[in-house]
Amino acid sequence: MTRQQRDELDALLRGGPRDPRDPNPGPEAQRLGFAQAISRPAPDDVTTRRTEVGGRPALELEPAGAARSGRLLYLHGGGYVVGSPDTHAGLVGELARRARLRTTSVDYRLAPEHPFPAPVEDGLAAYRALLADGTDPRELVLAGDSAGAGAAIAVLLAARDAGLPQPAALAVLSPWVDLTLSGASIRTKEKADPIFTADALREYADLYLGDRDRRQPLASPVFADLTGLPPLLIQVGSNEVLLDDAVRLAGRAGADDVEVTLEVWPEVPHVFQHHYGRLDEADAALDRMAGFLAGRVAAR
Repeated sequence: MTRQQRDELDALLRGGPRDPRDPNPGPEAQRLGFAQAISRPAPDDVTTRRTEVGGRPALELEPAGAARSGRLLYLHGGGYVVGSPDTHAGLVGELARRARLRTTSVDYRLAPEHPFPAPVEDGLAAYRALLADGTDPRELVLAGDSAGAGAAIAVLLAARDAGLPQPAALAVLSPWVDLTLSGASIRTKEKADPIFTADALREYADLYLGDRDRRQPLASPVFADLTGLPPLLIQVGSNEVLLDDAVRLAGRAGADDVEVTLEVWPEVPHVFQHHYGRLDEADAALDRMAGFLAGRVAAR
């Protein structure tokens, strides 16, 4: 990453869409602002179509030259309050294109209208539907970013407990897996993080969980027993308050005998992969993640 790239990105993120007339926007205003800030179209060589999976709307992304086998199920980020397959079409399309995997991005229900565990239920329903449609779990991989990363892990915990087979691999970007906000980086990285503050994360957690126990495994998988989960790749930036979520998740996975790879990318922010094409690390990270996922499918 060049100094110019970093300075431009930091300025862009710190100057995100905020309406000074509305210092406490509701969920709908937050969703609009989030979409305006991060939405990018899918790559030209990735075909998209609306579909449904597990009773929920979804976006199907099929890259040109997609491998005959292999399927990616993706859960988008957004604090369980904002975001959609449309806001993530660029990021997910880039990952699908690089991995050459047909991909389904689920439009799971959002809080506060649909609080915990609605996103996990929708993700699990999508996973069940793919298996029921004949997808070989050895040719199925999962991925997600931020809250979607936490939901993806929770989906696999729920699938394990329901006796369903695990997929070939799981990759997560800047995972939010501790909704108690007990990681040290919530405080130590707050000045470096151009996106989040502890208060902002707490607001999302309040909308998602209300007065429910924030340590329960499907809400905060860093406190879960991860035994039996598939090989796991974790990517995180060093300039984000969720750094310790990723580090502790890797430690928990290793302690539970899960094959895990943790990549900490220096001086980049939360879900920096969104900035492919304008940040060198974003392209490099997506290539590494695509190789990991495609390699696990090919190794069956």
